[in-house]
Amino acid sequence: MGSNDKAIESYKKTLTTAASVAASVMLVRGVVNELLPYEVRDLIYSGLNLLRSRVSSEHTIVIDENEGFSTNQVFGAVQIYLASQINTDMQRLKVSRVDESKKIMVSMEAGEDMVDKFDGTEFKWQLVCHERSVSASANTSKYQSLETRSFELHFHKKYKDKALNEYLPFILQKAKETTEQERTLKIYMNEWENWCSIDLHHPSTFDTLAIDSELKQTVMDDLARFVKRKDYYKKIGKAWKRGYLLYGPPGTGKSSLVAAMANYLKFDIYNLELTAVSSNSTLRSLLIGMSNHSILLIEDIDCMINLHRRDENESSSGDNDKITLSGLLNFVDGLFSTSGEERIIVFTTNYKERLDPALTRPGRMDMHIHMGYCSPCGFRVLARNYHSIDDNALFPEIEGLLKEVEITPAEVAEMLMKSEDADVALEGLVELLKGKKDGANKSEKDGDNKEMLVLEDGESRVMTPPTSEMED
Repeated sequence: MGSNDKAIESYKKTLTTAASVAASVMLVRGVVNELLPYEVRDLIYSGLNLLRSRVSSEHTIVIDENEGFSTNQVFGAVQIYLASQINTDMQRLKVSRVDESKKIMVSMEAGEDMVDKFDGTEFKWQLVCHERSVSASANTSKYQSLETRSFELHFHKKYKDKALNEYLPFILQKAKETTEQERTLKIYMNEWENWCSIDLHHPSTFDTLAIDSELKQTVMDDLARFVKRKDYYKKIGKAWKRGYLLYGPPGTGKSSLVAAMANYLKFDIYNLELTAVSSNSTLRSLLIGMSNHSILLIEDIDCMINLHRRDENESSSGDNDKITLSGLLNFVDGLFSTSGEERIIVFTTNYKERLDPALTRPGRMDMHIHMGYCSPCGFRVLARNYHSIDDNALFPEIEGLLKEVEITPAEVAEMLMKSEDADVALEGLVELLKGKKDGANKSEKDGDNKEMLVLEDGESRVMTPPTSEMED
């Protein structure tokens, strides 16, 4: 027999042996699956996997979807992170959406592999589904099939520390950032002693705010600095919170600024209606029930409720249950202010001078923001918002009038909304501004024609001198 024939014969024997071994393995696996309980099967397979890991250079981290009755947060974080790293060359993808306000989520299908590179190291992910039999109830021998899912992370064993101490913490942080960016904000309102919420879809952003650009940038910088200073606040021994007082005439954009702050920071808003709070204890319960990284908003605080002043006698039985200034201050700047962290507190008022100085001092209201009448800069923002224009032949006249006339951004916005034609809307705004200017001039002239008459009893009256026609 020639050498070629011997080689062919040896090759046939090898194939026959391999086929026989494969058939034997399949037969053994089938017998094991049919005859042995799933607990024994899992034990055998675990032993085989352990033996394989001993002789292999590959390490595997298993991340189950659930831990007992609790959801494994690491599994959820990995799912969110991998959805942002999906490869276009993957053959099978899973697409889902559970809320029409959210975008479509693309994720791995069971059995698919995905390679992710982190700091020059390759990590291989696989989504694995297992089926296990569990007892249908305590009083029956029937079993039902239950599917469990897990992510398996494969990598070279020399990168074990890197995977545990760097890669997985990186994934947790990225998933947190993604969740914060994509989640729907909430606005909470107090009802008796509880908070109820609705989705916050207010479109206001710092780009759309009709305030001076310098003030806008100052507020944004202050907010950005605040959220990065957790360690700093801890170091100096202060609660991680910051207070803002927004004051100015009605219609100047105070509520819009609060919404812009919430959208910028991705913070929920807790809109506290003090008139619905019956006592200091109820106030404490509500404020302690707020979540972290949120905004507490108390609008029109000067007229919402007649707070009892700290120096008033509150010992009478009729006043014991009433909300007091001290009760509010204890949360804003007292021991109860440490019940949460990363919180913004915002008071709004049309009349700053009416507020008790105890509310407005630094440490409680750290930044006082005056929301004034519409300026040329604010007008240009509104023109861009409502008509997508940055210039027009009427702009110089409008900006000149704005320097002489007091008009709120809300009034300007209302005029710009009256027509979809930019020229028509701007002409209407010019007429409004001219009318306000003429009215202001007339009032000033009338004031000049008035004289103050001081009576003998000390009282004063404003007297208008007679006109020439009356004199005649």
